Amino acid sequence: MPTLTVDGARVHYHRTGEGPALVLVHGTGSAGAAVNWGQITPRFAGHRTVIAPDLSGTEATVDDGGPLTAEGLAAQVVAVVEDAAEGPVDLLGFSMGASVTAAVAALRPDLVRRLVLAAGWAHTDGDAYLRSLFTLWQELGTASPAAFGRAVATTGFSRGFLNAIGRERFEALIPNMPPTEGTLRHIDYDLRVDIRHLLPRVQAPTLVVGATQDITVPVEHSRALHAAIAGSSYAEIDAGHVMFFEQEDAFVKLVTDFFEG
Repeated sequence: MPTLTVDGARVHYHRTGEGPALVLVHGTGSAGAAVNWGQITPRFAGHRTVIAPDLSGTEATVDDGGPLTAEGLAAQVVAVVEDAAEGPVDLLGFSMGASVTAAVAALRPDLVRRLVLAAGWAHTDGDAYLRSLFTLWQELGTASPAAFGRAVATTGFSRGFLNAIGRERFEALIPNMPPTEGTLRHIDYDLRVDIRHLLPRVQAPTLVVGATQDITVPVEHSRALHAAIAGSSYAEIDAGHVMFFEQEDAFVKLVTDFFEG
């Protein structure tokens, strides 16, 4: 994987396909881009150059271990875009990655052609539910790694999806997000997210996508992001938090149609 240094961090990124650049920014979890985007990358790579950074906190990227910020993570995405692409890119951020990509669009509008924010949120501390859930993840990650994995898998998907895939496939989801030091750094960041001051600065055409059955980041947060970004479009998918696993075809079509205008 290509690697570059950003403020002392050795940042890895993945690059595949040919065509206009599409940058995918992952959510919480030290496995990074591979777990989030591995399944759907081939759907885009046939007609796009897909670039997927592994941000600080992932296993592939090494840094000083300090607290993460939206601006610091955005700087890593900016560096990857400047290293791997020519001209403005289409940018898609999921969950934690939505806050990062919104920061990129606000701070470096010259680099973003179009922006998609999926299952994101702008401010953690204003929602007692969100704050409590992330705090629970922190406590389970320290006290019971097995319970942590089960809790994250349970909240990451809708009840209907979990029942449809059966027990064996559900159990296979549990190890996907182990409570490593990096994952816990991401959760610490999640608890401190507040990008409200950046949202009015987003100039790129933006699509906000909410998941109607999301019990990790309830859909009201996506609706609030849409309201805070002037001129943005909004759509909902009937799925849990990891909407592109549950409704892959619908997600890919929605995103592709928006990026292709």
